[in-house]
Amino acid sequence: MSTILIFAIIVVYFGFIMAISYFTSRNRSDESFFTGDRQSPWFLVAFGMVGAALSGVTFVSVPGMVGNNSFYFFQFILGNVVGYLFITFVLIPLYYRLKLVSIYGYLKDRFGNTTYKTGSLFFLISQSFGASLRLLLAAKILQFAFFEKLGVPFYLTVIIILLLVWLYTNKSGIKTIVWTDTMQTTFLILAAVVTIYSITSAMNLSVGESVSRVLQHDFFKVFNWDGRSGNNFFKQFVAGILIAIAMMGLDQNMMQKTLTCKNQWDAQKNTLTFSLILALTQFLFLGLGILLYIYADAIQVTLPVGEQGQYLDTDTLFPNLAINHLGLITGVSFLLGIIAASFSSVDSALTALTTSFTYDFMDISHKSGDEKRKLKNRVLFGFSLVVFLIIMSFSASRGDVISLIFKVAGYTYGPLLGLFLLGMFSEVTVKDRWVPLICVMAPALTYGLSIYLKNSFNFDFGFISIAVNALITIIGLLLIKQKEQK
Repeated sequence: MSTILIFAIIVVYFGFIMAISYFTSRNRSDESFFTGDRQSPWFLVAFGMVGAALSGVTFVSVPGMVGNNSFYFFQFILGNVVGYLFITFVLIPLYYRLKLVSIYGYLKDRFGNTTYKTGSLFFLISQSFGASLRLLLAAKILQFAFFEKLGVPFYLTVIIILLLVWLYTNKSGIKTIVWTDTMQTTFLILAAVVTIYSITSAMNLSVGESVSRVLQHDFFKVFNWDGRSGNNFFKQFVAGILIAIAMMGLDQNMMQKTLTCKNQWDAQKNTLTFSLILALTQFLFLGLGILLYIYADAIQVTLPVGEQGQYLDTDTLFPNLAINHLGLITGVSFLLGIIAASFSSVDSALTALTTSFTYDFMDISHKSGDEKRKLKNRVLFGFSLVVFLIIMSFSASRGDVISLIFKVAGYTYGPLLGLFLLGMFSEVTVKDRWVPLICVMAPALTYGLSIYLKNSFNFDFGFISIAVNALITIIGLLLIKQKEQK
C-alpha cells in the first residue's frame, strides 16, 4: 500500500470527524462538553460505545491472543453479559436518581469527602493507564504502516494522534464523541467482515467450510476446567462479571456517555443493546483470529516463539496479513479500522478524565462560563501529556495488550469495586480519613498473594485478581467502620 494512499485515507477520515465536530459544536452550552446536554439518542450511544469498548485492543489483540489462549476469552465475554445486567438494573437507576455528572459523587454522599476523592483518583489512574495502553497498540500499527516510512519517530506519531484528538474534542467533548464513536464503530466492524471475506476467498472456502474449519481447529477450545489455570471457566466468568461492572459501570468514561441519554429508561435500553452488540462482535473477532492463523499457516507466515512455547508478538499477526498479504481492499479497510481505533480509544477517555478531575477536584460546577472553558482546556492538555508519557513508558512491551490491560484493571479498579459494593449492599459507615490507606494496601496485598500462590502452588489468579482485590478492600473497610451506624 503506497504512502500517498495511506496519507489520503487519514486526511479524508479526519475531515469527516472534523465535520461532525463542527455540526455538533453549534448551539453548545457550557455543559455540552461534560453531559452532551443530556439529549443523545440511546441507540446512537449504544452503537458508538461498542467502538470505544473494542478500540484497537479487541480489533488487533483479541484475534492474535487466540494463538496462546484458544477461545477461552469467550468465557470472560459471557461473564461480561451478566455484569452489564447489573449495570443496567442497579447502577444506572442510582446514577439517574442522584443526577450525577461525575459518578464518584455517590461515594461522597455515602461515605464522605475523602472516600469520594479516593474513588475518583483511582479512576484517574485506571483510565490513564487503560487509555494509554489502548492507544499504544493503535499507534504502533500506524507507525508500522505509515509514519515509519516517512522517517517519523514513534513519539511524534503519538503526539500527532493526540493533537488530532484534541482538535475535534476540545469544544463539545462528549456531545461530539457520541457521534464520532458511531462512525468509528462502523469502520471497526466493517474491517473484520472484509478481512474474513478476503481470507475465505483467498482459500476458496464457502461460508459452511469456513465455519467448519474454525470449529474443528485446535484453538477452538471454549471451556477450561483446570482449577489452577488462569483460564479456568469460573475465574474467567466471575472476572468477566466484575470487570464489566468495574470497567464499564464504575468507569466515568463509559457511564458519561450513558448519562447523556434523555432519561433512565433510554439509558437502560442503551446498555442492554450495547452489551448484546459487543458480545456478538467479540465472538466475531475471536473467530477471525482462528481464520488468521489458518491463513498464516497456509502461506507460511510464522510468529516468533518464546522459551515456554508461546507465540510472541501476537498483536502483529492481523496487521501483517491485512496490509501485506490480503490485498488492497483489505489493507484499506484494516487501516480505516485502526485509525478509528486510534481515535475511539483516547477521545472519550480524555473527555472522561477531564470531567472527573474538574468536577471532583476543581469544583468546576460552581465556576463561570469563561472559567469553565479555560480550566477544561488546561486539564485536557494535562491529561494528554500524561497519556503520552505512559505510552512512551510501555512502548517496548511485547505480547497481547489486552491481557496487560485487564491485569492492570484488576489492581486499579479493585478498590473502586469494593467501595461501591459495600456502599450499595450494606449500611456500614467508615472512618473516612482511613479509606485511602485501605485502597492502597488492597492492591499491594493482592499482588503479593498472587505471587506467593503462583510460586508455591502454581495457582494463577488470572483476571480474578479484581475479585480478590475488591474483597480485601471490603474487609479493610469493615475494619475501619464507625461504631455507630447511620
